[in-house]
Amino acid sequence: MTDEAQQAAVEAAQRVVDDVSSYQYSAEDSTIAQQLDEGLREAKVSLDEEERSRILAEIDGLKDEHSATPQVRSATPAE
Repeated sequence: MTDEAQQAAVEAAQRVVDDVSSYQYSAEDSTIAQQLDEGLREAKVSLDEEERSRILAEIDGLKDEHSATPQVRSATPAE
């Protein structure tokens, strides 16, 4: 995979995370996970399980209103 494709995947995943963080952070954990997975599918990108778990935990941390939106560190185009 080229650096350009990797960067595009990270940017697409970040848009999904931003949307889910903005609109769903106060929802139930299962709803947040569902919305994240659906958004990633629509964006045709994927996160490895460790990155997905970290992002979900950080979105959950937004409930205390003292955390920042999670930043995607790694994503790949979906196959």
